[in-house]
Amino acid sequence: MTYFLKRAVLAAALGAALPLSAHAQAFRTQRYDIGGEGFFDYLTVDTATNRVFVSRGTHIQVVDAATGKLVGDITNLPRTHGALIVNATGRGFTTNAGDSTSTMFDLQTLAVLRQVHTGAAGLDGFMYDDATGRVLTIDHSRPNGTVVVMDARTGDVVTRLATSGDAPEAGVSDGRGRVFINLEDRNAIDVIDDHTWKVVDTWNIAPCDSPTGIAMDRATNRIFSGCGDTSVVVDASTGRVVARIPNGGGVDGIAFDPADKLLYIPSGAAGNVTVVHEDGPDSYRVVATVPTMRGARTIALNPKTHVAYVFTPEFEPPPAGAPAPAPGRGRAPRGPQLAAWLFAIHH
Repeated sequence: MTYFLKRAVLAAALGAALPLSAHAQAFRTQRYDIGGEGFFDYLTVDTATNRVFVSRGTHIQVVDAATGKLVGDITNLPRTHGALIVNATGRGFTTNAGDSTSTMFDLQTLAVLRQVHTGAAGLDGFMYDDATGRVLTIDHSRPNGTVVVMDARTGDVVTRLATSGDAPEAGVSDGRGRVFINLEDRNAIDVIDDHTWKVVDTWNIAPCDSPTGIAMDRATNRIFSGCGDTSVVVDASTGRVVARIPNGGGVDGIAFDPADKLLYIPSGAAGNVTVVHEDGPDSYRVVATVPTMRGARTIALNPKTHVAYVFTPEFEPPPAGAPAPAPGRGRAPRGPQLAAWLFAIHH
């Protein structure tokens, strides 16, 4: 059997549930090779259609979460980081760092409706504030990061504001007038008033290092920030860190299931997802470490099906004599892509 035929057989076999380690017995995983090319960042889930949107650099692949089949592809998205899903308006919004635009599209047909010129550089993260019906792009820029606020129905730019750090990451809303945005470069959270669209406070969240992904339990008023090797839980009233959660490194996302009270923290460095149960507002317990694959660092969760998703391509080893990666976030050398794995974590 040839090498590539062996890989095809393996991919088909792994469409079934994968066995997990003994201490993750309550969870099972499936994985699908969705193909496609390009670097990736965020993935998101449309709960209305149970589709997963996977960013791939210049396009976003749309996958049927139940089957792993590709059902659509949104193209012409220069250096896109992902797609925000707004079921309340039936709209999706991408962040395209390559030309400082957000592509607004129809969630049912995936047809592009508008190209929004944001007037900001470094488009990266995104969020929806249901209290105001506003879409936010969260943008890396200097001397300060920017947030572009748009109408979730029309795509019109409403206002822009500066964050207190250069590298704002993901954001979340409490639905009661406050928006919270992680600052990766300051190990902090900016608190924004969504009436004035101004930063009203900045909280240091040490020992968190380089906070990226963010989620919230509105019932307990707790914010979850995904960080380095130790993620943190923050009281959204005071900014006080009330709990620390150990996890693998290379975290670039976080997801919370409010019904199951489960927090999912993906580690791209360790190739796993730490699953944590919220026993109480200030009490958290690791209940599983679910193996995935090195590189799977962002995550999305469907709260209706209680399934979490991570993604990473798989590559052949680099050719002999390949140069070392650049310092900092330089990418390690690699060979051709072998597969593009979407993992589904079931509970």
